[in-house]
Amino acid sequence: LVADLGGTKIAAARVDDTGRITHRLRAPTPPAGGTAVVEAIARLLGQLPAKDACAVGVDVPGLAHPSGVVWAPNIPGWEQMPLARMLAERMQLRVVVESDRNAFVTGEAWKGAAKGCRDVVFLMIGTGIGAGIVSGGRLIRGHGELSGCTGWMAVCDRYRGGYESVGCLEFHAAGPGIARAAGRLFSEPVTAREVVKLARAGDARAQRVLAGAGHYLGLALANLVDILNPEIIVIGGGVAAAGNLLFDPARRTMLQWAQPLAVKQVRIAPSRLGERAGVLGAARLCFDQFQDSP
Repeated sequence: LVADLGGTKIAAARVDDTGRITHRLRAPTPPAGGTAVVEAIARLLGQLPAKDACAVGVDVPGLAHPSGVVWAPNIPGWEQMPLARMLAERMQLRVVVESDRNAFVTGEAWKGAAKGCRDVVFLMIGTGIGAGIVSGGRLIRGHGELSGCTGWMAVCDRYRGGYESVGCLEFHAAGPGIARAAGRLFSEPVTAREVVKLARAGDARAQRVLAGAGHYLGLALANLVDILNPEIIVIGGGVAAAGNLLFDPARRTMLQWAQPLAVKQVRIAPSRLGERAGVLGAARLCFDQFQDSP
């Protein structure tokens, strides 16, 4: 039984060990935060058939410590939320709590665009930017479970105000950054979704904004290729819906800047799973840990 927790919604599912989703539910994330969110997760999971379930898995938009304590800055009151303990008490099942980026890359490597690959980066581009990384078939977590904070990649050699709160790459290439750049050109507020719509309709200013974001993204992709030598980089999230309007300039920049041998070995692909990546990844992490144990 798995739940994919976001800042505005909770998706829950029952997943079997072949990757088949047999039941799906959805509910809003309580804006009050705190234990109300824990209760909402437990209530949603409790509506799923529990027979033969081996565990509960939850992916969260933040830092999941090995103890199951979560820091999620977009959820009020979740500075040190003991999520695993609280859900285990309510569900009477073993619990795996994981960061969403690690669940996403696990899901894509199991059943998505990276199926069968052992060296994978999943890059999520939405309101923020983060990455899940698999190297040699194993998740890369980092010393403090903080690997994959790609929104903080330095892709500009001049420090600007705003970098201190979201990081350089995220400032330029995430949804709010695209909206900010478009607002300067259009002299009025515009969302990233509207920028994509205008660019598809042929608006040269909108296309220029996405090309600029794609350039910064391409620098980040080049750095990921140089450091990790992945077989595939899967891109997901709301901004990825821009497709080749964003990907084409990103690929051009990546090819120009990346290590020549490594860049020939990598594929850039959109997510195949979309919103299913989180629940499938959380399920696979549960099976890996608990399926063969009593």
